[in-house]
Amino acid sequence: APKDLRVSLSPSSGNIGVGDAVTLSCQVGSSHPPVSGYSWDKDGVAVGTERVLALPAVRREDHGRYRCQAHNAIGTALSPPVTLRVFSAEISASPAAEVREGTATTLSCDVPGREGHPEELTYTWYKNNAWLKEGPAHTLLFPAVAAGDAGYYSCQVTNSQGSDTAQAISLSVTYPPRIPTLTLFQETQGGRLVIVRCTVDSHPPATLAIDRDGTVLATSGAQVALLQRLGVTASRNSLRLEIRDAGSQDGGKYGCTASNVHGNASATKVLVTRAAGLLIQPAAEVTEGTAVTLTCVGTGDTAEKPRYTWYRNGRRLQENSFPTLEFPSIRGDDAGTFQCQVRTGNGSDMSEAVPLRVFHPPRQPALSSFLQSQGGHLGIIQCSVESDPESNLTLRRGDDVIACTQGCPQATNPRVHVTRSYNSLKVEIRDVVVEDEGIYVCQAGNSQGSASATVDFQA
Repeated sequence: APKDLRVSLSPSSGNIGVGDAVTLSCQVGSSHPPVSGYSWDKDGVAVGTERVLALPAVRREDHGRYRCQAHNAIGTALSPPVTLRVFSAEISASPAAEVREGTATTLSCDVPGREGHPEELTYTWYKNNAWLKEGPAHTLLFPAVAAGDAGYYSCQVTNSQGSDTAQAISLSVTYPPRIPTLTLFQETQGGRLVIVRCTVDSHPPATLAIDRDGTVLATSGAQVALLQRLGVTASRNSLRLEIRDAGSQDGGKYGCTASNVHGNASATKVLVTRAAGLLIQPAAEVTEGTAVTLTCVGTGDTAEKPRYTWYRNGRRLQENSFPTLEFPSIRGDDAGTFQCQVRTGNGSDMSEAVPLRVFHPPRQPALSSFLQSQGGHLGIIQCSVESDPESNLTLRRGDDVIACTQGCPQATNPRVHVTRSYNSLKVEIRDVVVEDEGIYVCQAGNSQGSASATVDFQA
């Protein structure tokens, strides 16, 4: 019968990874008559009948103990077992890859046959590609997993022959909604639009509902608003409610409730709506010369004729029975922050302050020069201007640019120091010499126009 059987494994050294080609050959010391057949088993299960067992692309499942059997007409012989070690790292989560906050959770990094591995293994853990820890422990323990522990985890297993990195596993942590963030906003241009926005942190996403004094106005599950004046926009863990043509009836306590399978949370805020609002036409930003009308909307009690008082920058402008303030050709000096007050027999209400911006070209720049003699000759030339938007100021002497507020190179003369601020340019000349004398021109320009001024600087 066949004698001295043994299994030859190729490759015989180094780590064997998933996808590698492996062959196991059944070597027979002697047999007479010759061997008439072979058979293979892996962990006691038949896997082949050829002398050579070929595995062209090894899988993790191919890890195990292999034996070959040879027989002839006289009898049968069985080889000692040989272990095929597939060095392939894989992560598993217990009790699951998605767990509720506070659950004891374990991530395990395993290679097949870890417990019977002939040498000590080193495990390096990563979270979201960032190094976490390293050592002989093949597990990552979370006694009470928190929301911040969620992420992608991977591990690298290393032995003396090399290493293998497991495919990342996603650990998902579910939790009830936190306290929602509820914001209330009134559109200042007219005060006729109220925006209620609710956002929340939760997993899985929460169903949101917005109510006023206990009456539900919008939910994230239904895009259809209950009233025509209402507009609803919903996204993940966010709900936005717009109330058009808002009035005093829209004031009250607004609440937002967030709920998912793990629980719910809520928040409330009180909205005090203004009965009066201020509307600027054609826009709150206009160019000089435009005809502008300010309208005080929301007249309160319409049974009697209200009185309107107008304010600019907190100072009273006028009072009459007209709800409009008109500027047939607005000037830069008319810009400011406006308010209107509506008074009826039932009381009064003040609108929010609304800014009106008037774009205009630079006025005549204010250009001055000064020579200080104490402690050495120091010349100061200062140029300032009134304009909106901001002007670019350029100081010249003849064809030479001395300084500017925007877009010119730094002064190369070490005696010259430049200070720039809004619509202002200050140039200091130390140790003034005769060559510094002359006519200086300050040019101011913006998108609306330009202006200039000159000064004769004498040392």
